[in-house]
Amino acid sequence: MKIKTNLQWLTSVALVSAAIAGCSHQPVETPSAEKVAHSAQQVKDTDFLWLEGVEDKRALNWVEEHNKVTHEALATTSHFKELYSKNLDVYQSNERIPYITQRGEYYYNFWQDAEHQRGIYRRTTLSSYKSDNPQWEVVIDFDALAKQENENWVYKGMNCLYPKEILCLVNLSRGGADATVVREFNMKTKSFVENGFKLAEAKSSIAWIDSNTVFVGTDFGEGSLTESGYTRIVKRWKRGTPLADAKTVYEAKPESIYAYGARFFSKDGSLDMLVEAPTFFTNVAYVLTDKGRVKIQKPDNAVISGYFNKQAFISLKSDWNVNGKIFKQGSVITIPMEDLLAGKKNFELFAAPSQSNTIAGISFTKSYVLVSWLKDVKSSVSVYKQDKSGKWQSRDLPFDANGRISVFGTNENSEQFFLSYESFLQPDSFYIVNGKNLKSEKLRQLPAFFDASKYETAQHFATSKDGTKVPYFIVKPKGMSSDSSNPTLLYGYGGFEVSLRPSYSSTVGIDWLEQGGVYVLANIRGGGEYGPAWHQAALKQNRHKAYEDFEAVAEDLIQRKVTSPKHLGIQGGSNGGLLMGAMLTRRPELFNAIVCQVPLLDMLRFHKLLAGASWVGEYGSPDIEEERKYLASYSPFHQLTKTASYPKVLFTTSTRDDRVHPGHARKMVAKMEALGHDVFYYENTEGGHGGAANQKQSAYLNAMVYTYLMDRLK
Repeated sequence: MKIKTNLQWLTSVALVSAAIAGCSHQPVETPSAEKVAHSAQQVKDTDFLWLEGVEDKRALNWVEEHNKVTHEALATTSHFKELYSKNLDVYQSNERIPYITQRGEYYYNFWQDAEHQRGIYRRTTLSSYKSDNPQWEVVIDFDALAKQENENWVYKGMNCLYPKEILCLVNLSRGGADATVVREFNMKTKSFVENGFKLAEAKSSIAWIDSNTVFVGTDFGEGSLTESGYTRIVKRWKRGTPLADAKTVYEAKPESIYAYGARFFSKDGSLDMLVEAPTFFTNVAYVLTDKGRVKIQKPDNAVISGYFNKQAFISLKSDWNVNGKIFKQGSVITIPMEDLLAGKKNFELFAAPSQSNTIAGISFTKSYVLVSWLKDVKSSVSVYKQDKSGKWQSRDLPFDANGRISVFGTNENSEQFFLSYESFLQPDSFYIVNGKNLKSEKLRQLPAFFDASKYETAQHFATSKDGTKVPYFIVKPKGMSSDSSNPTLLYGYGGFEVSLRPSYSSTVGIDWLEQGGVYVLANIRGGGEYGPAWHQAALKQNRHKAYEDFEAVAEDLIQRKVTSPKHLGIQGGSNGGLLMGAMLTRRPELFNAIVCQVPLLDMLRFHKLLAGASWVGEYGSPDIEEERKYLASYSPFHQLTKTASYPKVLFTTSTRDDRVHPGHARKMVAKMEALGHDVFYYENTEGGHGGAANQKQSAYLNAMVYTYLMDRLK
């Protein structure tokens, strides 16, 4: 198991119960939350607006009271304590794979363990890494930095000046929020640069142009951010000058989502680009030339995937008719960059999807273009190279097609690259690929934390209400009885073209499968499993398609007698949390446990809270009457009733979540209690949108979640 960010954790590892091998299990006695004496007619949605005060004292007191109730009910049992201990052992295990990224002559890794809760950024050489005992050199100790500055710093990544990558811009978050402080760091001296580039806390964008210049977008003061809270103004900032003196090079509309500037470094020469996103799924791109700003002619929903061998690569999100030649949705097309800037349209097809095979990603090495494919949600990677005539020739890398292949560490100055392979029952393997002969060398393998030979994986297809075949994966014990009594956990997301793929989790194996549980991953519409069309099928006024897909999977599990409503639980976070809220209010009779994490739930006010305005392209706008009516028809907060019989839900969120407002979960819980329904609620005071800021918090949160799940389902 890789220790991922918690949102990745929710996607790939979230289906974990609280059962421990050999542990006797007793139902948890849960004290009822105090009810507010309102009738259904007396409860008004506006009664709960005060809970949107993120750090309002009254709201924080409410949070503390609910946290105490949930902690007492779920986190004081011997079962929870054993699960927490086992989770923490896994999360901090030295047997985890230290994934590396090449920066200049060194290979770097971010590492957290029991001694380094906030983590260290360290480096080694490739030869040392290949040895049995790599010698690591600590570059940044975030625990020491946090102690020195009395801040709860959470590392949020860095951007280094290509190609030597000695000067880096380090992002530090207070408590895990999206907003970060930016500081310049020198890898050679292993120290922050005195009087270097620095930005105060904001949702900034900053990118190197050269060693003395950056593109910067940040909170420059009133009116400088979009309505979504992201950067609107792009400036060119010279070293040694005040930020206030930086020169504006681009200004987006306030209603757009964001704008940023970046330099595309390439062996063929660099390109300075400016991008404005009018909506979450559209963008307008410009190249800065000696003659000024040149707009790239492409569909607004198409994405520039890269610049390689003097050619631009463009990924299409819809069909595009170019002078009578139709390029299919989901295809990647190419054109010489010189021709593109000249306004020519001599595009050529590079790669196209099929009915079940979609392009999931594209990356570049010195000589190759790597294309990651999903065929019925299973991974493969093709390597493309141009022959002397300019035609593209491809070959597939030889990996099992039933798992998940991830390509990373590509570098246009190098032929080598890295990839990892995993499946539900096969631990992660980390490879380096030789670009000359495409032979792979296994550098690390995660040990098996559970006996996978006892289990089997299958893929099934449920039939949605409109006849669409919806795939889902099921991991279950071999020889499992189909008697409708198996504790089953169904996970889903279904939004923003995000694909859920097979993933290995020792925690799922130890804490769920070994206790007889069944793990199910649903690939519903709204995601990207079958390309842009699969996503677009559930946009805005078709959002119910995603919900019907998820319900179809649940019903298929019941029809196959894998489980029954009494033993069926579901889980999702963020947009998946909205999915959980919709399942609660649409089909409460289907489920006996629901874990709803960092969720959107008030769909008539989401666009007014934090980054919510940026998701209008996904959900629709509450300010447009027709779209508002549709949003109201499924908005979980507004669909709650006093008379419905709901399972006892567990809601979790974070005070420091500055992406999805914690007010969504707070208001949902307060209204359910006001209507007489019993719920669990837990809000971590740190953690951002991931819900946890370090491994201990992740271990605590997951132990609590899966204690709840097993108690409800077994």
